[in-house]
Amino acid sequence: MITCYLKYVIDPYKVAEFERYSKMWIPLVRKLGGQHHGYFLPSEGANNVAIALFTFPSLAKYEEYRKASFKDAECQAAFRYAEETRCVVSCERSFMRPVFE
Repeated sequence: MITCYLKYVIDPYKVAEFERYSKMWIPLVRKLGGQHHGYFLPSEGANNVAIALFTFPSLAKYEEYRKASFKDAECQAAFRYAEETRCVVSCERSFMRPVFE
């Protein structure tokens, strides 16, 4: 199991647009084989940092998801929305393995 940790730098004046973008991706990750753990938007502290977490059974399955997302019409619409609204300034992707009891 692998968890993708996405740290976004967002435009603090476009949090509403980023929230809409976030809500687009949650069902798309599920649709393409992953489990989304949600987006975490600014509240207290930094007003331009957001986090997303989602899990795939393996890094290979994540790579399949990435390839599929570039062909999926709904994913392409989400990519376009972020580009058009410019709500995402940058993002950093890391992969982690969860530890349970």
